[in-house]
Amino acid sequence: PTETKNRVLSALAELLPRRKALLLAENEKDVRKAEEGQMPRALIDRLRIDDTVIKEMVDSLQDVIQLQDPVGEIVKLWKRPNGLLVGRMRIPIGVICIIYESRPNVTVEAFSLCLKSGNGVILKGGSEAAHSNRALFGLIREALDSQGVSTDVVYC
Repeated sequence: PTETKNRVLSALAELLPRRKALLLAENEKDVRKAEEGQMPRALIDRLRIDDTVIKEMVDSLQDVIQLQDPVGEIVKLWKRPNGLLVGRMRIPIGVICIIYESRPNVTVEAFSLCLKSGNGVILKGGSEAAHSNRALFGLIREALDSQGVSTDVVYC
C-alpha cells in the first residue's frame, strides 16, 4: 500500500542524516581511491557525498513521498460498441535494473522511484562508489526492515 511505501521512504529520509558519519567515512574511502587512481576531477566531484548531497537525497525522498502512487491508476477507459468497458491501468513492471556510475545519490533516488511505482530494483553502481553504495544499500535495507517490508525488493 501507498502508506507503507511512504513510511519506508520517510524512514530512509530520517536515517540518512542520522548515519551521516558512516556515509561520509565510507564515501571518503571511495574518494581517496579515486584520487589515487587519478580519476578526472569532475567524476570525483560527482562521487563525493557531503552535507549538501545528504540534504538533496532527503529532499528527493520527500518529493517522492508527495507523488501520487501510480499503481492501480486507470489512465484511459472507453466503452466498446458491445457495451464492454476497456481500460488501461498502471501496474508495476516487475523488476527494474539500473546501472550507473560515480553518483552514489542515484542509489537512493532510483530505489525511491522504484519502490513508489511498486517495482523491485537491481542497482548496479560503479565500482568507484562501492563503499558509498554499500553504506546506502545498508540504510535502504534498514528502512525496509523497520517497516516490515521484505528487503528482497532491492538488490545492490
